[in-house]
Amino acid sequence: MGTHTAFISVGSNLGDPLENCRRAVQRLAAEEGIRVTGRSRIYRTEPVGYTDQAWFVNQVVRVETELGPEALLNRLQALERGLGKSAPAVRFGPRVIDLDLLLFDRQVIEAPGLVLPHPRMHTRRFVLKPLCDIDPGIVHPVLGREMHTLLAELGSGGQEVVEHPCCD
Repeated sequence: MGTHTAFISVGSNLGDPLENCRRAVQRLAAEEGIRVTGRSRIYRTEPVGYTDQAWFVNQVVRVETELGPEALLNRLQALERGLGKSAPAVRFGPRVIDLDLLLFDRQVIEAPGLVLPHPRMHTRRFVLKPLCDIDPGIVHPVLGREMHTLLAELGSGGQEVVEHPCCD
């Protein structure tokens, strides 16, 4: 069984968002069969979609795993539940923790409950900016373009993303 590389977005805007994200990454790193090999800076990010809520804290981590994509997604969902995530009242609404599987090797998957690469990642500055901290040259497996190019193409409008003051 080979080792796979995956990228996971971590976000929170309820309770203590910074601590929620840190705890999620710690628990992820403690999972058997998952090794955190890269971490972006931590950012404060403007909400997207449903904007009548607090700003988020976001980060992206790179992991190496022997798990397949479905098994990794199941682990992420179990971690979310263990950290207090419940079904959001509003789509894209406030959440204690959100762990999104963005990329898994260069796989393209469209299955019930799992779409890779993440279908909206290329339109979200709060995903692309931290992803570029880790590796701006990653190629989007569907669009065939590097992440730094996708980030630049978003332009300067909306989706404000600023480094979190915890980490200056």
